[in-house]
Parts: sequence; C-alpha cells; structure tokens
Amino acid sequence: MIHSAVAMPDWLSEITGRENIWIAEVFIIVVATLLVAFVARVVFNNLMKQAAKSKNLWDDALIEAAQKPVRWLIWLIGLCWALEISAHQSEVNLLEAVQPIREVGVVAIIAWFLVRFISRAEKNLVDPEYAHQPMDQTTVSAMGKLLRVSVIITSVLVVLQTLGYSVSGVLAFGGIGGLAVGFAAKDLLANFFGGLMIYMDRPFKVGDWVRSPDKNIEGTVEDIGWRLTRIRTFDKRPLYVPNATFTQISLENPSRMLNRRIYETIGIRYDDAAKVTAIVNDVKAMLEAHDEIDHEQTLMVNFNAFAPSSLDFFVYTFTKTVNWAHYHEVKQDVLLKILAIIDSHGAECAYPTSTIHLNTMHSELPNTELPSGQV
Repeated sequence: MIHSAVAMPDWLSEITGRENIWIAEVFIIVVATLLVAFVARVVFNNLMKQAAKSKNLWDDALIEAAQKPVRWLIWLIGLCWALEISAHQSEVNLLEAVQPIREVGVVAIIAWFLVRFISRAEKNLVDPEYAHQPMDQTTVSAMGKLLRVSVIITSVLVVLQTLGYSVSGVLAFGGIGGLAVGFAAKDLLANFFGGLMIYMDRPFKVGDWVRSPDKNIEGTVEDIGWRLTRIRTFDKRPLYVPNATFTQISLENPSRMLNRRIYETIGIRYDDAAKVTAIVNDVKAMLEAHDEIDHEQTLMVNFNAFAPSSLDFFVYTFTKTVNWAHYHEVKQDVLLKILAIIDSHGAECAYPTSTIHLNTMHSELPNTELPSGQV
C-alpha cells in the first residue's frame, strides 16, 4: 500500500501542538474575561436598582463609584494574564513589561474608584433626599477637593515607587524646588491661601448673594475654587474673582440678613396739619397688626420734619421675610395701606408747590379832565 502523504515528524507535531495549546489558552482567557465583565455589569445594574430603593448615601456612592473601575480591573487582569502566556511563546521579552503594567493599572483603577466615590459622596451629603440634615455645600466641596488631591498625590507617589523611582528623592527635590516655585508663583499661592481662608472663615458659601462696597462685585456665588471664585452677576454674566482679592476688601453678605428693612419718609400737605397725629397713630397700629412685619424688631412711625412743601413723617420697620421678591410684595402692601389711611382722613400726600401771596394796594387817583384833543 502506497501512502499519498508523507508522515509529519514527531518533533514538528509536538511544536504545532504546543502552539495550538497556548493560542487556545489565550482565546479562552479573553472569552472568559468578556463573560466575567458582562456578568459584573449585570450584577452592578441590579445592585444599583436595589440601592436606589434605599436612601442610604453610602451604598449608592459605593456601587456607582465601583461599577466602571471593577469592569476595567477585570479586563486588566485578563489581558495581563493573556500577555503572560503569550510572552512564554514569544521571542520578545514581554514578561518584564507585564508586571509594571499590571501594578500601575491596579493603582490607577483604585485611585479612579476613590475619586469617583468621593465625588458621589460629596453630592449625596448636600442632597436632602439622602441626608436628613444636609451639610454645608462649601464645607463638603472643600473636604472633597482636599481628599481628591490627597488620593491623586498618593497614587502618583506609589506609581513612581512601582516604576523604580525613589520617593524620598522626589520629596527632597520637591522641598528644594518649592522655594523657587514659591517665588515664581506667589500670586498663585496667594490665591490658594485666599481660598483656604474662605473655606475656614466661611464669609460666604455657594448660593449666597454677595457684594463689595470696595469693588464692583455683586452677584450669586456659583463656585469656590482653589484659585478663583465664580460669581454670577444679576445680569447673568460670570464674574471670576481671584481668591486673594477677598483678603483685601470688605464684603457684604445680604443672604445672611435676618430681616429686611422698610424705611420710608412720607409727606402730607400743610393744610392737613391737624390730621397728622391721627394719621401717624393709625399707620403705627396698621404695622403692629400686619402679619408680615416682625414685631420683635424696631418699629417706629413719627412726625419728624417741616419740609419746604410738606409735613413729613417716617416709617421704620422690618419684614419677617428676607426673600427679595416677597419683600417687595410686603413693602407694596404696606405703602398702599398707608395711602388708604391718609385718604380715609381726608388728607392728601404733598408734592412740591410754591405759594405766592399778593399784597393788593387800593389808591384813589384824582379825577382830572384832559384837555380837548388829548387822549
């Protein structure tokens, strides 16, 4: 019997078999990684649905923060495993590169998870749906930024140590170079410490209405950064103020006022002088009975000036509300009631007038006849 094909040598069959085995192993690892990543995605989606039913701020933050980093970690482990198997069959020395890639990747993914967790927890701490007593947004923002910076710096130092760099040398270089950087970036450092003082002294927070009598600054605080504070003016323009500015100017924070003041001067005619006492008493009684007036604060209604065209009395009182729109509604109601009181007494509000008194002189002229022809 004549064979149509030549038999394959034993050594060649062994090599071919080995190649098929490691390729199959790599394929199986990739497929397994894909399946595990898919299962992890399904599991996290179910956990997110369960966490949404509760109002615990930590489980929501933890699950949402870990969702993407865990999937990336699965892919990192699977691909590094596949690279290790491939490195044994390749002439290229990949083993020395796989280990650092795995370690750096793990550190980066852990740092990513921590940053995501801090950011989500920061949102939950100021959300009334998750916290019965929401924390101050400015304080939470400062803590979040500080923690994120700490995580990033620590991660960078760990990566440098993993890659074989001396962390102590890096820190020593940073201490020596810090002097030069400090002189070169003194304005940047001034803004940084200005932001730090804002977080510590808390003269204002995000959402406050602030204004400065020293600078043309007025608006609502939108963000307090480490270098700049963003203020939205009332004409909706963004105003970026370096934090160092707030250490040198006076700043008003009307958002923290306890009341709003109504202070008006009202004049009536001199012809209504006899009605001044009754009008003043009725206006004061009206304010004392008004529901929107804070009766624990100063309340004054007094006649106080003989003006050129009017008899003036003033109204000095405080509203309960500090809301700008509601305050004007209350003030309008008070002023209209004052007008009604003046009208009910038959008096009128004065306006600038001038009175001219004419002194008429009656004199008798002699009755003389003009000569004829003269007019």
